[in-house]
Amino acid sequence: MSKPTEPAKNSRRGLVLAGLAGAVAAVAALYVIAGPNGNIASAQSCSVALEAAKAAKPHAKGEVAAFIPASQPLELKQLTFMGPDNQPVTLADFKDRTVLLNLWATWCAPCRKEMPALDELQADLGSDDFEVVAVSLDRGGPDKPKAFLEEIGVGHLGFYQDSSNALLQDLRKVARATGLPTTILVGPEGCEIGTMYGPAEWASGEAKSLIESTMVRQGT
Repeated sequence: MSKPTEPAKNSRRGLVLAGLAGAVAAVAALYVIAGPNGNIASAQSCSVALEAAKAAKPHAKGEVAAFIPASQPLELKQLTFMGPDNQPVTLADFKDRTVLLNLWATWCAPCRKEMPALDELQADLGSDDFEVVAVSLDRGGPDKPKAFLEEIGVGHLGFYQDSSNALLQDLRKVARATGLPTTILVGPEGCEIGTMYGPAEWASGEAKSLIESTMVRQGT
């Protein structure tokens, strides 16, 4: 067996350094949403969400079988988008309320299909303790998504939007929201309970049982 040449060693060293650089970048990204005072994945601040995720796991079946309970919940309080009055809001503004955060756009066919179910879910479970927050990512502004929601008779969802797509980019930095639709269940303390990639029948009994199981665990 021939002895490896020095360039090969350098090549391996370069791959190791590149891997380390990628790991550092991934760790750095964990501070983007939470800001300078703390990590997104805080064991202390998100401990309640972790327990809620464990409670949700047996309910991730049927229509919501693809729901992924968080094993290391992210703190998402600083995620920002535009509210119904066209003013910036953050998930921190939903303090003490469980939120089903849905990212959608009118150009996304699966997103369009699940909007009536999300509207029905809000009608059935919406309260001071729970809200479906569907955020339109249409780049052209609010007119087109508003017209679509009116056309299909959505009347229970508040209108939220982010035409800048900054919300999507922030979530992608922490390996969430790889595509649309993406739906994240967020606990009252602003921490991720679990994430669903792709559409779901959110008005189904399975979806409601999953959500309600986490709310009981959190005491909301």
